[in-house]
Amino acid sequence: MNLWGSSSQHPGWPTRVGPLRVAAGVVRLRAVRLRDASQWSRIRQADRAHLEPWEPSTEADWTVRHSISAWPAVFSSLRSEARKGRMLPYVIELDGEFCGQLTIGNVTHGALRSAWIGYWVSSSVTGGGVATGALALGLDHCFGPVMLHRVEATVRPENAASRAVLAKVGFREEGLLRRYLQVDGGWRDHLLVGLTVEEVYGSVTSALVRDGHASWV
Repeated sequence: MNLWGSSSQHPGWPTRVGPLRVAAGVVRLRAVRLRDASQWSRIRQADRAHLEPWEPSTEADWTVRHSISAWPAVFSSLRSEARKGRMLPYVIELDGEFCGQLTIGNVTHGALRSAWIGYWVSSSVTGGGVATGALALGLDHCFGPVMLHRVEATVRPENAASRAVLAKVGFREEGLLRRYLQVDGGWRDHLLVGLTVEEVYGSVTSALVRDGHASWV
């Protein structure tokens, strides 16, 4: 059964994306599923110290927000946004196993044709090229089937690892957003990075392959 229904208003959804081989294994993107609850909760709970310092603050307790019972509401919200054509919420799989999420949000067509992109991955796979490979796949999907012109992202200046990943897939820094988002208990500056289709030569994934960071499956 197709839980997403037939009313999706944007192209390229819920198409699977990939595969691409990186140092850690084979990376793919697929739509989130209701049955992802236990894997999502397990990783998010175990990786609180790894993830919480970089994510938007909320009043709800981390443990409660990331319990198995919290996932159905999260999934329902993501599904609703996807069916309205505003979001592409993906799971990042490594060798067929859930290891993170990649979300393409605020999808806008018409004269703007843009979106933002964000991701997180399990600490157990950091350093293996998983985030880089997933971002490359997501960007190629945006500039290909989804027919976008521009994709942007924001990152805290202190987050050197994420900045390196964004740079590796071709993002360029465009400016500093002062006190942009409430993160880790305070209003934090964020760097705005962007990429347009004219800056991609062939594809983002093919550039990673040419540079020796990935290979075709």
